[in-house]
Amino acid sequence: MVRASNHFDAKTNESNGWSIVVTKHIVEKSRDYKVREAISLSLRAGYHLDKEAYGFLRTISGTKDPVEFLEVTLRRLEAYGKRTFFIDKALLEEIAEEIFPQAKEARPSAEPYLQKHSASTGKARRYQPHAKDIDSDINVIDDPTDRIRSTGSIEEYLKYFQDRFKKTRRLLQQRMDSRNATSIKEVFRAPPHSKTKFICIVTEKRESPRGVFLITEDLETGTTVFIPSNAPPELLLKTKSILPDQVVCLSIIKGRGNLLIVEDIHFPDIPQRKPRRAQEAVSAALISDLHVGSREFMREEFNRFLLWLNGKFGPQKLKEAASLIKYVIIAGDIVDGVGIYPNQIEDLTIRDISRQYRVASEFIEQIPDYVELIIIPGNHDASRKALPQPSLPKEYVEILRETRNVLSLGNPATVSIHGVELLTYHGRSLDDILATAVNMDFHSPERAMKLMLKCRHLAPIYGQRTPIAPANRDLLVIDRVPDIFHTGHVHVMRYETYRGTIMINSGAWQRQTNFQRNLGLEPTPGVIPIIDLQTHAILPIDFNA
Repeated sequence: MVRASNHFDAKTNESNGWSIVVTKHIVEKSRDYKVREAISLSLRAGYHLDKEAYGFLRTISGTKDPVEFLEVTLRRLEAYGKRTFFIDKALLEEIAEEIFPQAKEARPSAEPYLQKHSASTGKARRYQPHAKDIDSDINVIDDPTDRIRSTGSIEEYLKYFQDRFKKTRRLLQQRMDSRNATSIKEVFRAPPHSKTKFICIVTEKRESPRGVFLITEDLETGTTVFIPSNAPPELLLKTKSILPDQVVCLSIIKGRGNLLIVEDIHFPDIPQRKPRRAQEAVSAALISDLHVGSREFMREEFNRFLLWLNGKFGPQKLKEAASLIKYVIIAGDIVDGVGIYPNQIEDLTIRDISRQYRVASEFIEQIPDYVELIIIPGNHDASRKALPQPSLPKEYVEILRETRNVLSLGNPATVSIHGVELLTYHGRSLDDILATAVNMDFHSPERAMKLMLKCRHLAPIYGQRTPIAPANRDLLVIDRVPDIFHTGHVHVMRYETYRGTIMINSGAWQRQTNFQRNLGLEPTPGVIPIIDLQTHAILPIDFNA
């Protein structure tokens, strides 16, 4: 909620000249108490404020509640994933510029517009959305909906993995370090003590005190390779990152017989590159996991988001950011669904899925009509659960379209908006990667997203929690390198850049559920990332405050 600044009436009693002095004394005492309370709050959270940060809190306490400001700061630190022991003045200033209307500088992409439209009278100016004057520019590059064909036959399983192997092999062969890779059969023909490379799919990884054995296959045959425990640390680290069913290129030394010792591992990975940018100042709000119908759906906070989009909520600087929003992209789980997990009915306020979509449409209706809405399904939506998912069934899309235009795509989908390519994927397979790979946890989904890009696959592990439909083609291979990689599902807002690709997990609009509480997962709901498509600057906005 928007909080008014602390303010004292300047009226005084002329016959009692001491009233101003007493008021000032009360103000100073109140400020000191609030600052001390804020410092105590930071210490309890495990942070220490340095001297300059303390001075900054003292300064803002004249107009802002330092306790409330520090509460927002701590939430931002958690949402940003920042790891720090000390909170310094620079960090407080950075966050203050985001949440206070007195921020020193506007966002770079908005600056020309803000200067042009700023009022010189000092009066509140009429909200004029810049994005309303910008033409939409959407090109659907990849939507799996019309390409999903699956009968579940053994032949389709075989063709699925063959297609995965061929597509990933082609990506590997584009790399300088894997271009001359051969097949397993050719490796068998090589003389002893020779060095060579081959591309394979890792079907199993076995660890022992002596080292790690990888069971591998290609389209013709299979073999086992060995990584000794005294291998270089960099190679051992790569070995730990290998997932089941992942396609890689192995550099090996052939020993006696068919003993193959690994010297290096090459992942398909994405190349370092300069991302594409929009030619004009325009932004997108990346959200997911509304879970309309759940008892924990954050109705009030989502209403604040909708009011903000309409220029009716938040300080002036945030309204100026809202004026640039041309796109809202929802990465699945629009509703909570019915029968998704055991005893879900007890957690629902709306127990009919059609009614859930109808209530969702009432919220979606409030998104300004000049803003383009793009949606894909998640595992709670009324679409098939196996990946890839087609777009929502017509009857549910029509419910949403009763109130506004909606571009409904399958999961995953790739679109170009103002020339910027965005891969949006709900993220169900994050569960498997976070549970299997080393140095992963649900509070850092961006690490798993990075591994997906390195594997060039959205669901590299087959046969665990994530259902994947066998088909003649694997539609989950990341053929194109996206400028923005957008996921949801784990309800934790994080973002990071990897080799020019911005990875964003967009959090949720659902409070912590009992299931998450049992897992020890602390979601960051109500904090959404706004991305400027021209500068690629990311502005997280907390609608809890």
